[in-house]
Amino acid sequence: MGAQRKGATRAEDSDELARVPLQAILLADSFATKFRPITLERPKVLLPLVNVPMISYTLAWLESAGVEEVIVFCCAHSKQVIGYLESSEWLSQPNFSVTTIESHNSVSAGDALRLIYERNVIHGDFILISGDTVSNMSLTQVLQEHRERKKKDPNAVMTMVIKRSKSSPITRQSRLGTDELFMAIDPNTKQLLYYEDKADYSKAVICLDKLLLTDNSSISLHNDTQDCYIDICSPEVLSLFTDNFDYQHLRRHFVKGLLVDDIMGYKIFTHEIHSSYAARIDNFRSYDTISKDIIQRWTYPFVPDVKFGGNSATKLERQGMYRASEVVQSRSAEIGPFTVIGNGTKIGSNTKISNSVVGEGCTIGSNVSIEGSYIWNNVTIEDNCKLMHAIVCDGVVMKSGAVLEPGVVLSFKVVIGQQFVVPSYSKVSLHEQPIKQDSDEELEYADNSSGIGELSSIAGTVDKSNGVMSSQLSGEQCQPTDELGTGGIGYVWSICEGSHEEEWRHSIAPIPADKLAEAIQTTEDDLELITQDGSVLPASGELKLDSIDSDDVDNEDSRDDSIDFEKEVEATFLRAVHENIKEDHVILEVNSLRLSYNKLFADCAGAIFYSMMKLALETPHTSANQQLCRAVRSLVSF
Repeated sequence: MGAQRKGATRAEDSDELARVPLQAILLADSFATKFRPITLERPKVLLPLVNVPMISYTLAWLESAGVEEVIVFCCAHSKQVIGYLESSEWLSQPNFSVTTIESHNSVSAGDALRLIYERNVIHGDFILISGDTVSNMSLTQVLQEHRERKKKDPNAVMTMVIKRSKSSPITRQSRLGTDELFMAIDPNTKQLLYYEDKADYSKAVICLDKLLLTDNSSISLHNDTQDCYIDICSPEVLSLFTDNFDYQHLRRHFVKGLLVDDIMGYKIFTHEIHSSYAARIDNFRSYDTISKDIIQRWTYPFVPDVKFGGNSATKLERQGMYRASEVVQSRSAEIGPFTVIGNGTKIGSNTKISNSVVGEGCTIGSNVSIEGSYIWNNVTIEDNCKLMHAIVCDGVVMKSGAVLEPGVVLSFKVVIGQQFVVPSYSKVSLHEQPIKQDSDEELEYADNSSGIGELSSIAGTVDKSNGVMSSQLSGEQCQPTDELGTGGIGYVWSICEGSHEEEWRHSIAPIPADKLAEAIQTTEDDLELITQDGSVLPASGELKLDSIDSDDVDNEDSRDDSIDFEKEVEATFLRAVHENIKEDHVILEVNSLRLSYNKLFADCAGAIFYSMMKLALETPHTSANQQLCRAVRSLVSF
């Protein structure tokens, strides 16, 4: 017995000696162009997300989750990222080390991981994440699952965090602006068997290798899953990137490469989160979506009124309105629900702001209307301006009467002339549009010989001394021009050939009604292909979308779906009330939810009625009669 105790003690001591700090690799470069022209002047991870740099959300979560060492990989605008970290509190946190690796030659995530491998700074399992990720999940369970799995199977090198979303492509487009994602997962082991993030749902079929169906007793096929881009990796992952120089993109190369590699036998597993939050800001639409989630407190404790990452003190008021100190507001100004006002901002008389974020030091004149927009720091908006679902960067000046239509992006220090109307989806910058625009995929990875050449030319425009984009790419700063009205300063970027129809997908503007209707029709057409008994046609290796659910779906899952459906309808109804959304658009959204959850019209009516009554009960009132009147008004208006 004593020998057993001594043996156990020696084993515990050995484990303690072998223990290494929990590490994370944070990629501070997305190697993409979706946020241009803004990212010509500032790295994406430093763009404000509800008045806090994106990277602060990622670092704050890593610290809270027990990560002890973070290696931040910097490429484009590296000096800005390093400068921010040095001036922030992140380099002085106890038990939380942040170090940087700087490179001006890396053009993909694969290049970054190969360089980190050469530095020999990773000593055990690590978290792989990008600096544009917001989460509040606990890492305890997923780390334990990964380590226990690795003990049994040394080839289990990675665990991907996923989250169940709504199966309809409409939901993915309206929330995050991303493509339809399909995964095949072993429901028993949670091993990832198939991954396709560029699926064409309009074809209504996907093709799986028949060997995949032969080698696995059961497969769960999902098109209702969101990839959170949070990965638990074994050190072998870095060596795999080094051994395979064609691995550039994390998903389209590395993940898919391992899934089809029968020689090495490496495996990827999944971990599904339920009540926690995790999402990545991939484009302007997901920027808008995640900002709203933060304001509505889905990301707690990383919300505006909780201090983290050096953010300024902000007070939560009624109806989800946040106000910082030293805000000067006219008595006649109206600040609507789900709005954030930054420190030192001045708001003139009869101005209306709703569902928006306003940064620090802004001056907003009288009779201004701001709806669903993001105003960054030190912006001047003169009298009688109107902004609808726009992004306005630091130092912008909008002269009196100027109008921004939905989807407009104004980069740093742009000036919009008096009475000038900026058309929908326009992007305006002080820098000229590059003569040759590179797509996101060309920038993310080198897919062929021509792609490598284009990547090299882009890499050559980075100033090696300071890590910022040089004037070879962005052009000289411009002078006043009639292109933006009298006194306007800036260049209006043209929409790239072939991408005009897709602008709405990645914009913060509401999805056009015709696009929503088209997506709903596509979904209805897909549902018609399902046979009466719920099976799919044909059984020849082609699996129809929405066709296979996990065999262990039980009544509890059904109840959860009903609860989720009612919450989605309630959120849609409240947004319609607060944002004055047209009735036709509300009908389309609720109808899409009905299709996503396979509900009846009666379910929609019940959820809407419940939402109306709940709003009437929760709205402040002085008497029962006033409460009744408000309830009747809601019923009549809808």
